[in-house]
Amino acid sequence: MTNIGSILRHAAAVHGDRIGIACGPLRRTYEEIDARVSAFASSLAAAGVGPGDRVVLLQHNGPELLESLFAVLRAGAVAVPVNARLHPLEYAYVIEHSDATAVVFGPSFAAGLVTTGACQGRYAVVTSDALPWAAAMEDLIRAGDPAFADVERAADDLAWLFYTSGTTGRPKGAMITHGNLRFMCDQYPREVRRVAPGEVCLHVAPLTHAGGLWSLALTEAGAQHLLTGSVSFDPDAVLALVERDRAAQIVFMAPTMLTMLLDAPGIDRYDTSSLQLVGYGGSPAYSSELQRAVARFGPVFCQIYGQGECPMTITMLTPEEHGEGRPRRAEVLTSAGKRRDGIEVVVLGPDDDVLPAGSVGEVGVRGPVVMRGYWRDDDATAAAFANGWYHTGDIGRFDDEGYLYLLDRVKDLIITGGSNVYGREVEDVLLRHPDVVEAAVIGVPDRIWGEVVTALVVARHGRTPAVAELEALCAERLAGYKKPRRWEFVTSLPKNGYGKVLKRELRNERAAMP
Repeated sequence: MTNIGSILRHAAAVHGDRIGIACGPLRRTYEEIDARVSAFASSLAAAGVGPGDRVVLLQHNGPELLESLFAVLRAGAVAVPVNARLHPLEYAYVIEHSDATAVVFGPSFAAGLVTTGACQGRYAVVTSDALPWAAAMEDLIRAGDPAFADVERAADDLAWLFYTSGTTGRPKGAMITHGNLRFMCDQYPREVRRVAPGEVCLHVAPLTHAGGLWSLALTEAGAQHLLTGSVSFDPDAVLALVERDRAAQIVFMAPTMLTMLLDAPGIDRYDTSSLQLVGYGGSPAYSSELQRAVARFGPVFCQIYGQGECPMTITMLTPEEHGEGRPRRAEVLTSAGKRRDGIEVVVLGPDDDVLPAGSVGEVGVRGPVVMRGYWRDDDATAAAFANGWYHTGDIGRFDDEGYLYLLDRVKDLIITGGSNVYGREVEDVLLRHPDVVEAAVIGVPDRIWGEVVTALVVARHGRTPAVAELEALCAERLAGYKKPRRWEFVTSLPKNGYGKVLKRELRNERAAMP
């Protein structure tokens, strides 16, 4: 059976009486989940959702989202999970662009769907009580066939349409196949961690993103998916759940979440000794924060570098490499780790020639985890796969030990006076100051220099550092042309729903200033 959704059927057969989902007082075994998923899948099929049809999942984290995901896969359709923090016009765009046959949504999204008309002509399912224009998920489960079988799919058939975060423009739909996800799941126990059946895995990040991808491998292992039941990240609630349920794993965190966790006033009140793995990624994590995290939780952190186009499987920085006493630890913690098995990862020059260690260029990837292309966008697909490599859009370099250092996005490269400046490199230096919480370094148009290096700094509350101190710090570690010429202190940085800083927005705001 090639259908990646069949991993739930396997889990139910082997671990049927184990708890598969826990959220607040709710507990469901794998056997119960499997029956509910089959019944829902059969009702979707009866409503006309067929193999290859796109089904948008517009929900906050909850049991319904996991069950919807597996029901769509079981029906042979394509899951299109949507970031719940998008504006109605943004998720309406995804529904329209994906040409979705159906939308399964939480009740809080009903008004936005009505306002935009995004569900007109599509089968609509709400996860709560029925609406005049949408069926109720529970009604469909009650009416469905709990023995409905997984629809056969081929390895190259679409399973997941992953809309990119859109930090540089309109989001594109990365076409992830059943074969891509099968490879991703196979690599998890081989390289990341072999999960014990029944192990408690806490989800704090959106299941529509990396957390949902990881949930596939965890389901196959028979793990317990522990959900917070909250639509926002509450550090104290997370720490309390780790202690109460003896969570062995926090599935995935954005670096912003990790900082919030470390800054929680009552962090030392909680027993977190059960944690064996905390996954993180999605945006740069700074060495100083990671060292602070290891000092508090131990070497349990694992960075996975991937993209929607290459789900969770490009490079990895292991828990062992986070440990205290490791050679070059502070430097290595700024890296994205080493290449994953079965994947080719290189740094490409301007003509797509493979560059040696130490050279800076665009990160290119080949292998069984790379997407099939972009949905309804042949030009973007052709550009992304020029000369046989998937072009990630990330600028990086390898060192002599094989560690990959990501310096910036290609579109975020700063060119000042003809010289290239990579914002991440400058940000890493600024984060060395104890009173700097976050930093974003961008290029702002300048008549003389082309672009001027501009630093936007979020300071620790009540402890704004002097510009002279930051300039001195940069002078110690950076070439003169890389040092910021303009400084701004801001209370926060704009981020998308996955925690990535929207540098495009920062540049546009400043380019429009007189």
